[in-house]
Order: sequence, then structure tokens, then C-alpha cells
Amino acid sequence: MSDTENRTIRDRTTKRRARADYTGGVYGSMLAASVVVGAGALGDFPRLELVGLLLLTGVVFWLAHVHAQLFGARLAQRRPDLTVVLHVCREEWPIVEAAVPPAVAVAVGSVLGLDMAGTLWLALSVAVAGQVGWSAAAARRAGASWALVAVTASINLLLGLLIIAFKLLLKE
Repeated sequence: MSDTENRTIRDRTTKRRARADYTGGVYGSMLAASVVVGAGALGDFPRLELVGLLLLTGVVFWLAHVHAQLFGARLAQRRPDLTVVLHVCREEWPIVEAAVPPAVAVAVGSVLGLDMAGTLWLALSVAVAGQVGWSAAAARRAGASWALVAVTASINLLLGLLIIAFKLLLKE
């Protein structure tokens, strides 16, 4: 692939990301919230295992997104070089970043004196807050008005509350 073609792909990707941005962070936060809810539905879950599950799930979904970006759209047209691969890896990294705060919440839950149920609620709250934060950051980065930032944050809060409702339905 020529330098010009690589530059064109990077420019297109950068422009697309500037409009859409931090999608992986929103998605990763929602994924982390779902992992917390799923683990909590299984009953007592050792903290260290849940921290590992959150982080590893983030990494696996990051790899899946990198794979989809590289092999879905890009390879259909031409083979990407290392620069493009690294760019896509960085572009999708917010999926993993979004798993870190809920994992930290699980790790510090016992230090805060929380039992496992309290720790799960803390991690779920952190994940939902992250989802709202990532969506607001994405909207601001894309140049949205403050009103639109509030709308997207509210929609993501409602989606997070929907996940919390599922947790309540599945029982604590």
C-alpha cells in the first residue's frame, strides 16, 4: 500500500472519528456494566476473578473490533500496513479503557468496607457514569452544542438505567 493510500485511509478515519468519536468508550462502559450485572446474577463472585473478567472482556472485545476494522472494510480493498494496524488499535483502545474504572471499583470495594453486593453496585454505577462521560466527551469532541451534549448524555444515562433495571430483575 502506498504512503498516499495510507494517508488517505488515516485521514478518512480521523475525520470519521472526529464526528463520531469515543464510540468504543461508550460501548466498553456498557459492556462492563453488562459484565457486572451478569456476574452479580451468578451469586457470589470472587473480586479478583471479576476484575480479571472485566479487563479480559474489554481486551477481547477490543481485539474483535480491531479485527472487524482491519479485516472487514480495509482488507476487502487492500492489505493494511503496520501503520494502519497500529492506528486502528489506538482508535479502538477506549473499549479497554472503559473497563478499567469498574475493575478498579471492584478492586477497592473491600477497602471501602463494601460487601460483594455493594461492590457490584459501585462497579455498575462507575460503568454507567463512564458511559455517560464518554458520550458527553464524544459529543463535545465532535463540536456538538451543550444542548446536544445534554441529550446524548441523557440517552446514555437512560441506557445505563436500563441495564440497572435488568440487574434488579435478575435479583441482587
